[in-house]
Amino acid sequence: MTEPLVDQPVTRDPANPLAPPVEFTQLREEQPLLKVRFPNGSTGWLATRFEEGSQVFNDPRMSARRWRHDTPEGEVAEAGEDSPFDVGFVFMDEPEHGVYRRLLTRHFTPKAVQNKLQPYLDRIVDEHLDAIAAGPETFDFIEAMALPIPCLVICELLGVPYADRDGFHHATEAMMDMGRSREERDRGAHWLIDYITQLVAEKRRTGDTDGILAELINKAEGEDAVLTDRQLIGLGVLLLFAGHDTTAAMMGLSTLTLLTHDEQRHSLMGAPEKIGGAIEELMRFLTIVQFGLGRVAKEDLEIGGARIKKGELVVVAMNAANRDPRVFQDPDALDLDRKMTRHIGFGYGVHACLGQNVARAELRTVLPKLFARFPDLRLATPLEEVPMDFTGTNYGVRKLMVTR
Repeated sequence: MTEPLVDQPVTRDPANPLAPPVEFTQLREEQPLLKVRFPNGSTGWLATRFEEGSQVFNDPRMSARRWRHDTPEGEVAEAGEDSPFDVGFVFMDEPEHGVYRRLLTRHFTPKAVQNKLQPYLDRIVDEHLDAIAAGPETFDFIEAMALPIPCLVICELLGVPYADRDGFHHATEAMMDMGRSREERDRGAHWLIDYITQLVAEKRRTGDTDGILAELINKAEGEDAVLTDRQLIGLGVLLLFAGHDTTAAMMGLSTLTLLTHDEQRHSLMGAPEKIGGAIEELMRFLTIVQFGLGRVAKEDLEIGGARIKKGELVVVAMNAANRDPRVFQDPDALDLDRKMTRHIGFGYGVHACLGQNVARAELRTVLPKLFARFPDLRLATPLEEVPMDFTGTNYGVRKLMVTR
C-alpha cells in the first residue's frame, strides 16, 4: 500500500504570527508520522507529536548525518556535500559526536555560565538599557538589544572582535535565509569561512589566548592535535553563527510575546523568581526552529506505527510537537506558570543545543531587566504589521518597533 503524500506545512497566518502553521493541528491528529513532500521536492516522514519526535531524536538507530530538506525547490544534497565548511559534530553520530562535543562542553555548563559569563551579561544589558533610556522613546528593539546582546556574548566567548559584528551577522542572515538564492547563501557562508580563517591566522601570529577559538587552535596543533584546520574553521563558523542568530531570534519573539500578553507579563514582573520557568514556557510556546530537524534511519524500524525504511529521512516538526495536547494541557495558550518536565525547544538527546544554558542566561537577564526598567513598554505598530521572518531557518522578528 502506498502512503499518501502531503506537503510539509511552511506557511503561517500573518494575523497570528506566534502560532505554528495551522495545518499542523490537523496533521498531528491524523497519525504520529506522515509521509510528506518537503519544500525542495525531496520526500520523507514528518513527526508532529511530542513522544514520537523525542524518539526520533533519541533513538540510536537514527543518524544525524542527513540531507537538507529546508532548502528551496530542487536543492537536495547529502549532509556536508552542500556545505562549504566542515559541518562538524552537528552531523556526527556517537561515539565521534561525543569526542568533538567534549572539546566545548565545559564552557557551556550552568556553572561556567553563572561564574564566568553572568557578571559580563549583567553589565552589557544594563549599558544597553541606559542607551535606550537616553535615546528616542520609540525604537527598534531588535537593533537596540535583541541583536547586540547575543553578538557581544558570542564575541566574548569565542574571542571575536565585536567591531566585526555587522559583517558576521549579515553573512549569517544570508546563509540561513531559505528565501534567498543558493548563490547568496553560499556567499554568506564563504564570508564566514574567510573571516574565521583570517582570525585564526591572526591569533596564531600574535599568540592571542583569548576565548574558545584560541583554545581550539591549540587542539589543531602539534603531535597531539585532534582537529584538522578545516574542522577548526568549521567549528569556529558554527559557533559564531549559531551562537548569536538563534538567541537573537528567541529574544525578539519572547519580547513580542510578552508585549501581547499583558496579564502574563505583569504577573511575571510581580514574581521575578518565576523567570526560569517562564523561559522554558516561552521556548516551548515559540520553538523558533521553524522547518524542523531531521534524522536518517540507519536500519528498518518502526516509530509511532510508521514503518521507516533504512535511508529514509524523518523530520521532527518541533513547533508542532511542543504544542501536542497529549503532553501539554491547553498547549496553544501561553502559561508562564506551567509545570513542565521537558520540551524540545532546544532539541533532544545527545544533540540537544550545546549553547542552551547561555541562551537561558541571556533571556533570563534581558527580559526582567527590560520590563523592570520600562514597565510601560508597548508595541509601536499593530501586531499584524510587525515584520516576521518567514524564510529564515530560525523563526523570528525582523524589526520590532516599541515605545517606552
